[in-house]
Amino acid sequence: MAPLRVGLVGLGEVAQSIHLPVLADQRDRWIIAGVYDVSPSLVALVTSEYAATAFDTAEALINSPDIDVVFVLSSDDTHSRFVRAAMQADKHILLEKPACLTVREIDELLALMPAYGKTLFVGYMRRYAPAYLQARDELPDHADITHVRIFDLISEGRHFLKKSQNILYPDDIDPALLARGARERDALIREVVGTDAPADLVRAYRGLTALSSHHISAMRGLIGEPKGVVAAHRTNGGANTSVTFDYGHFACLYDAVVDDLGLFDAMIEVRSNTRRVRIIYDTPYIRSLPTRLEVTEAGPFGPVTKSFGPLYGDAFSNELEIFHRHIIEGTKPLTDLADSRRDLALMAAIIERMKESGGDA
Repeated sequence: MAPLRVGLVGLGEVAQSIHLPVLADQRDRWIIAGVYDVSPSLVALVTSEYAATAFDTAEALINSPDIDVVFVLSSDDTHSRFVRAAMQADKHILLEKPACLTVREIDELLALMPAYGKTLFVGYMRRYAPAYLQARDELPDHADITHVRIFDLISEGRHFLKKSQNILYPDDIDPALLARGARERDALIREVVGTDAPADLVRAYRGLTALSSHHISAMRGLIGEPKGVVAAHRTNGGANTSVTFDYGHFACLYDAVVDDLGLFDAMIEVRSNTRRVRIIYDTPYIRSLPTRLEVTEAGPFGPVTKSFGPLYGDAFSNELEIFHRHIIEGTKPLTDLADSRRDLALMAAIIERMKESGGDA
């Protein structure tokens, strides 16, 4: 089969550091055929490095007969608009997380699904990391789980990218466009947090839809749906969050801490009385850094740990291989719009618990 022709809407950090290089590596599956961004300098950079057509608008790219697959990599507030256009144009879609900022937006898109005949894949790459995939076979029986811990104790991607890659952060975007995007993003967030929400609650929700969405999705994919949110709190101006999910006979504790130390410490740990399964992630911004899986069991002479890895399979590469397979086979992705709706509903429940506990604004 001929490679699929990809059009990218949005050429920012994740497009430059991840998607474009992975697409180029997988040249037997994909062709980088078209690009669009609101920054002329980004378009010029990418078209100088890849043999892609520059489109004047996102809509022109989406509706082009020369594009088979649309990658929606633009700012969160634009996702719903561009996904709707791509669905109506009957294009395959890779949608970077979060799928949208509100459940309402996803419900409006889900209403279009019966008439949509292609593949829509939401990019939760941590669910496609080798250690995560292996962990599903190593978990204790669900009835035997006694406790789950999830950590996101990290610094933002720029701390790693500025030391390893030459990413262009443009300064030529129309200020009016930036201001309009900020207003639209704020309005969507306030649909969830409330029109009069304090700044730290707004920041907490932005963190949930950005960083935390990866592990909320991974949690659900690994151990199923929680019954609800027992407690949630925010500190450090909303940059740090702590959440307790109710799984009935056990609790799942999630901590997110964002700082400028320049470290990445992300982990999922599932325990029973005699078994511990731990998935360890490194920063995804440096491609092919290994993930690791540790399985510890009680033995006659003490704990015995079995290690898988370091596993160098790149989560983003795995993700795009699986996306391609879904397109070719016509199968349904695990990370689709309906799945992402559950993430956003949980985030809204977290915000309600945070309102009860207060904050430090």
